Amino acid sequence: MAVSDSREVLIEATPAEILDVIADVEATPDWSPQYQSSEVLSRYDDGRPREAKMVIKAAGLTDTMVIEYTWTDTSCSWTLKSATQVRAQDATYTLTPAGDKTKVRFELAVDPKVPLPGFILKRTLKGGMETATDGLRKQVLKLKKG
Repeated sequence: MAVSDSREVLIEATPAEILDVIADVEATPDWSPQYQSSEVLSRYDDGRPREAKMVIKAAGLTDTMVIEYTWTDTSCSWTLKSATQVRAQDATYTLTPAGDKTKVRFELAVDPKVPLPGFILKRTLKGGMETATDGLRKQVLKLKKG
């Protein structure tokens, strides 16, 4: 059963500062508890990750996923290339400057291969959405403060 959700958060940083945190794929396990490990497999000419391999643990399942990123000055999105427990995953961060802050909208669509009870799937998705927004905000602010 495919599920999707979106969530917004206001972060006291520029889009570039926020995208730098998202692009630091290797550090993702430091601020996102679902990520067990993360490594960049290839990069674009500007140094941003193109493909990454991640080990993620959620809803009692552990999966190794390879994703491909697309970057702009105000967005980051990724599409699932391969996984064992998930058929499809698409996600997008859209950043909109708002004065000295940035409005961050995160959208996620996931289609797990393994049948899960609806309440577990919804709870797992909610936790992932909170980490992708509130967890990202905390990490950005932590790095800004040094």
